[in-house]
Amino acid sequence: MIRVENLGKSYAGQWVVDLPELELPRGGLTAIIGPNGAGKSTLLSMIARLQSPDRGVVTLDGQDILRIPGDTLARRLTVLRQDNAMAARLTVSDLVGFGRYPYSKGRLTGEDHAKIEESLALVELQPYRHRFLDELSGGQRQRAFIAMVLAQDTEYALFDEPLNSLDIRHAVSVMQLLRRAAEELGKTVVTVLHDLNFAARHSDRIIAMKNGQLQFAGPPHQVIRTVALRDLYGIDLNVSRTDGKLMVDIYG
Repeated sequence: MIRVENLGKSYAGQWVVDLPELELPRGGLTAIIGPNGAGKSTLLSMIARLQSPDRGVVTLDGQDILRIPGDTLARRLTVLRQDNAMAARLTVSDLVGFGRYPYSKGRLTGEDHAKIEESLALVELQPYRHRFLDELSGGQRQRAFIAMVLAQDTEYALFDEPLNSLDIRHAVSVMQLLRRAAEELGKTVVTVLHDLNFAARHSDRIIAMKNGQLQFAGPPHQVIRTVALRDLYGIDLNVSRTDGKLMVDIYG
């Protein structure tokens, strides 16, 4: 379980994250939603230890994340950031192999190669293993980065806006991959999302933030509500159910 207590991060005297308490239970897929500037990515980066909080603590299964040795943390938690640019002349297989660094330190073993192949199969990129990253489409490249995360074989996998700049077909594919990681691989997946319908359809729980603070938390049917989302985003929208599934319609 990931837990934050009195967690705060400020820039220029302004608190961009101000969370007295928040728990992200083990297992399933948690989506973090909210308008721009809500503090979603900053929260994720502090959980991943990419940024240090100005106050408070993040614990991973009861351990202060700042006190966990780096090698140990890298085998328990991984993160895919928005700015996941890599050298274009890396092959897909080379990129995915980086996910095994916490185990092999760059000297890949048979077990490492097996995990790389397993991850490529999960994202359906085996035929592209020898392609360079700049030879892939945007959707294929994003799947390659997800394969790298899966190859790291951690229980906790964090994704910061993984659908950014993807067309609808590739966005659907990526969300299905994250869902499979939670269901079939048993990972605890936490992802920042802007698409409310993807959050409603694929998440087990949703964290809604605004101005650095927690607004709502719970399963989709408790958070994806017309009044709640209108207040969260300040826009005219409506939540309905179609074939038992939540649907968000945005007007204007």
